[in-house]
Amino acid sequence: MGVFGGQGMSVAVRPLLHLLVGLVLYEVAEMMAVPALVDKVTAALCPADGRSCPEAIYLTGLQASADVVEPSKRATAFGFITGIASASHALGDIFTRFLPKSWIFQVSVILLICSVLYMKIFLVETLQRAPSSPSQHSSLSALVIRVPQQRWESIKENINIFKNSESLRRIAYVDFFYKLGMSGVIDVRLYYLKSVFGFDKNQFSEILMVVDIGSIFSQILVLPLISHVIGEKGILCVSILASISYAFLYGVAWAWWVPYFSSLFGIIFVMARPAIHAIISREVLSTDQGKAQGFIATVQSVAIMLAPLFMNPLTSYFISEEAPFNCKGFSFLVASAVLAISLFFAWRLNPKCRDEFTEVAVSDEPNDEALQAPLLA
Repeated sequence: MGVFGGQGMSVAVRPLLHLLVGLVLYEVAEMMAVPALVDKVTAALCPADGRSCPEAIYLTGLQASADVVEPSKRATAFGFITGIASASHALGDIFTRFLPKSWIFQVSVILLICSVLYMKIFLVETLQRAPSSPSQHSSLSALVIRVPQQRWESIKENINIFKNSESLRRIAYVDFFYKLGMSGVIDVRLYYLKSVFGFDKNQFSEILMVVDIGSIFSQILVLPLISHVIGEKGILCVSILASISYAFLYGVAWAWWVPYFSSLFGIIFVMARPAIHAIISREVLSTDQGKAQGFIATVQSVAIMLAPLFMNPLTSYFISEEAPFNCKGFSFLVASAVLAISLFFAWRLNPKCRDEFTEVAVSDEPNDEALQAPLLA
């Protein structure tokens, strides 16, 4: 029946069907605009007679399920979801490759609207809200005071979960430095390729398709197999090592074909994301899954916000004529060093399973943990 099992896969994915349809529409719309956006930005900001345009790179700074799956199979489940996202990215790249430039953004906006409408109509709310009593309804002034206090208490609970676990603290360090390095690379790579090698939207979409199509197979088929051999920690270390190689090759790229070759490492490093989520889900109790995953999402957001602060100026400086030495991809070498720090923390991880599989999310009986009062009740 396979590692995850056909019937098991169907049971796990069926409740997520409408969510996945909305996700596909959103990811296709988002991804198909990315390669074309580089051409649009550089056409607006850069001179027509030259390919070098460091100014465009600064604009990238503005762009800035565990309860229903057994712990031993969570890496597979996360891999399936991220594999669906990769398939959507590949479809978006195909649209970019063959649609006229004048249609790309219109089609992207239409798909984004369809994504929102589809989820609004078909997606069922699974959160069971606690019934509100008349005493819970407060004046606006009381809400202004009470809501920030509630949010602050929630933030402190999330922080305490990570403070009390050495493994969770380390995975937070891993994810921060990994996201810091990879966000920096992803933010500027297309502008770098256009400036240094003169790539256009067709070549961008070809490079992205290599990663996205390969990622479908690596996350849905390969990851479930190797997770039982080397575990989530092994997958994470191999993925980060591949991301270091990816950034390093961009940094020393001496010919137009090197970025195409380095994109092959993208087939491997995409497995870092499901591995991180799987490790976190095994480290916390089922009642703390949302808090832990939410905290790590905050860590990622901070890294995404900080990445352009060092990556964009470095890239812009070293592709300009004022660079102190001839190394146009120096910023990518810096990013690979940041990723090496992430690998150091990943190597020291000792993941454990803190909770046995429970049927909390699929139970017909509501419990106190599942009930949440409306934020503005």
